[in-house]
Amino acid sequence: MTRLRRAGLAPDRGPLAVAAEGPGGLRLLALDPEAGALGLRQGELLGRVRARIGVPLQVYPADPEADRAALLRLCRWAEGYAPGVAPFGPAEAADGFYIDVAGASHLRGGEGPLVDDLAGRLARSKIPARIALADTPGGAFALARFGAADRVVVPPGGAAQALGGLPVEALRLDPGTVSGLRRLGLRRVGEIDALARGPLARRFGEALLLRLDQAMGRRPEPLAPLTEEAAYRAARGFLDPIGRQSDIVVTARLLMAEIAPRLERDGVGACALRLVLHRVDGMTRALDLGLSRPERCPERVATLVSLRLDRLGAALDAGFGFETVALTVTVTGPMTARQTDLEAPPQGDEIGVLADALAQRLGRPLLRLGARASHIPERAGHTRPWTADPTPWPDHLPPRPLVLFPRGEAALDVLSTVPEGPPRRFRWRARIHAIVHAEGPERIAAEWWHTPGAPAADRDADAANGGAPGQARDYYRVECEAGRRLWLYRDGPHAPGRPAAWFVHGVFP
Repeated sequence: MTRLRRAGLAPDRGPLAVAAEGPGGLRLLALDPEAGALGLRQGELLGRVRARIGVPLQVYPADPEADRAALLRLCRWAEGYAPGVAPFGPAEAADGFYIDVAGASHLRGGEGPLVDDLAGRLARSKIPARIALADTPGGAFALARFGAADRVVVPPGGAAQALGGLPVEALRLDPGTVSGLRRLGLRRVGEIDALARGPLARRFGEALLLRLDQAMGRRPEPLAPLTEEAAYRAARGFLDPIGRQSDIVVTARLLMAEIAPRLERDGVGACALRLVLHRVDGMTRALDLGLSRPERCPERVATLVSLRLDRLGAALDAGFGFETVALTVTVTGPMTARQTDLEAPPQGDEIGVLADALAQRLGRPLLRLGARASHIPERAGHTRPWTADPTPWPDHLPPRPLVLFPRGEAALDVLSTVPEGPPRRFRWRARIHAIVHAEGPERIAAEWWHTPGAPAADRDADAANGGAPGQARDYYRVECEAGRRLWLYRDGPHAPGRPAAWFVHGVFP
């Protein structure tokens, strides 16, 4: 109502109401004071209201997104009082916010002057507000929503006394629990607090005791401070917390379906996502999902979430349930439009689907070998996260061994008929190998910055891999009498008094 009037979309005088689709038709969602004075109540059917009252009622459609945006703007403004500002969630009807003024109230002269200043500035901006200051977020919410005064400051340690006379709805319980308590004659918070905890937990579950203890300050209730809104993010809250894997997967699918149009509008897809599950006791569990190619498909994301939850099993620890589930796209990549057959499945994605599924099952990202701009074999390849579109390998290179050793293994007692030719026999791994066929040489020289005149650190790296720093290597593909096919190299030419050293660097299939 305040948003409509401040935007000039509704007159300053009522009676005004906001309606939204509900069971049986349109129902009243919000009322201004003049409409409330006519005896109207939230949740009533609009048709019955019009038939009952004779005063013209101006009704406006609900716009949850605009309301949320207006609340976030107000939260940004409230950060001038303290940096810790958290908007209300679904359990608080999402129509207010918390301010953690601990350590900041002295900047306004104390808690009382801070509340007075906040109320005055809101009133001058024609924003009606009820403000309460208490030791706990639950206590402050209960007093602001159900307290007798528009401004309440509870002294430290006075939460139990201040909350005892409030209705049970002040504990932020789901409607089913409230109805059950009222059927038993329990209408006030103090009446519930005086009962034995065991029977309450058996009949209504741990959520009732959790909310009660949070309001009284017996259990912590950490707030999620307002942060910068991610460009591609969606969240959903639940009055009745969820804990089953199937419910989480369905929620992830719905959240991705909400984000997908924004990704498509910008021509990008999700390469990495983060699913954050907020438990009712304030603990959070974050699941990071990586994709091999940019993706927008909600079903694909839901499948990966299901696989990750399968692997976690009981380690997920839903506790009393998750009251909020948020999905954020943390990394995006360009995603060009593709013309596809409407009935045929997309082609070329099978390997990417398998890789993503394996990554979730194994719990760690897959790696693949990528090419690097270097002539030296052990430097020419490196591992990197698996992607569906690998970096192309040079197609002009001679055959390379399937198994490449990280460093050359010395070949000893080398017998060669030609000093600069391939060996005829050598000893490697305590065995004598006689060569029956050899191909080569293929000369591979180090880059210019790894020459003998290069810095000592680069030359030491060459020496650590077996061989003299910066020497050119002559590689041979040889086949032994036993059928083994090896990749040998001679490190530099022969010199007087110094025969060239030989090394085995790989094995061909």
